[in-house]
Amino acid sequence: MTGVLRTLLLFRTGPHRLGSFWSVPMAPRWTLPSAHLAFTTDRQSKRENERTVEKLCKFSADVRKIRRLKGWVLLEEETYVEEVVSVLQGLGADAAAVASILERCPEAVLCSPAAVAAQRDLWQLVCRSEQELVRLIEQSPEAFFTVQDQENLRLNIQLFQELGLRNVVISRFLTTASSIFHHPVEKNKQMMRVLQDSYLSRGGSEANMKVWLLKLLTQNPFILFNSPAAVRDTLQFLQEQGFTDLEILHLLSKLKGFLFQLCPRGIQNSMSFSKKAFECTDHDLKQLVLKCPALLYYSVAVLEERIQGLVKEGISIAQIRETPMVLELTPQIVQYRIRKLNSLGYRIKDGHLADLNGTKKEFEANFGKIQAKRQRPLFNPVAPLSVEE
Repeated sequence: MTGVLRTLLLFRTGPHRLGSFWSVPMAPRWTLPSAHLAFTTDRQSKRENERTVEKLCKFSADVRKIRRLKGWVLLEEETYVEEVVSVLQGLGADAAAVASILERCPEAVLCSPAAVAAQRDLWQLVCRSEQELVRLIEQSPEAFFTVQDQENLRLNIQLFQELGLRNVVISRFLTTASSIFHHPVEKNKQMMRVLQDSYLSRGGSEANMKVWLLKLLTQNPFILFNSPAAVRDTLQFLQEQGFTDLEILHLLSKLKGFLFQLCPRGIQNSMSFSKKAFECTDHDLKQLVLKCPALLYYSVAVLEERIQGLVKEGISIAQIRETPMVLELTPQIVQYRIRKLNSLGYRIKDGHLADLNGTKKEFEANFGKIQAKRQRPLFNPVAPLSVEE
């Protein structure tokens, strides 16, 4: 144990952070009018557009909130409050929804009526009804009222539909991953070809490739922002580390395609740390990675924190090696689950870490089974008594 803690402390001092797997490209922001560019230097000399303020008040928008968060919008001379509201009402948005959208995304009133109408038509390509479209706009008004690159938006929607993604998935992308629609369609196509080639060249079948790609994009659409060269470098590095094509294919299908977003240096740092922390050979480390791919994409800092958290709970390194998937849980989740198990008199350090694993739903189901087993009576109260004649 001393050697392990010494290893943890050794790695703690070095800069071994990987780029966060979950970091995603920011959606293109609203292109501000030239008048706003001078706002910070000329704000004292400009006055709010009284007509804009009056019209916003007319539709029950909280102008004080707008003034506090995006006051620059109120300084613009040309606005289209009534026109934007007319489009929203035409889709069936009620007064409360309209007010909420205007408050959260006041820059919507700077969009021309033609641009808003075009955006409505494009989003309706993947919406089953106007009610669904209103719900999406309420969910992410900034994504809807970012009206530049509308031709790119149309082409990318068409690309995803031709690929076989369901409209309900594409509509979810519009609100949660809107930046991929502003990416040039040719670059998205190029990245899809790289993903397909990576799968097929590692032994994946042509029959399964489309299903694999659709699942990958559904789970993590931001994978389209990766660099083809970076993907190739990562796959080549894994081969140099002794992973076979079949093993790499296994990793490609895990954890929302995380492998495509890693770099060789980050993988090397995490693997070196894990090898020393678990005091294992290269072969054993590879087996651990295949069991728990998270060992590749978590930074050294994250791995250190999670191993230390488990050790503090009385869990041994040998137990972690046996069930490395437990490292996918945060220390807070681990502590919560251990406390729940302890409430049943179950000592996790004497048991198996598999009882900690899984999603929240899976853990609760397993906990229920353990609870039922421990509360089961020693005898069957409904069994007939054996009475001698």
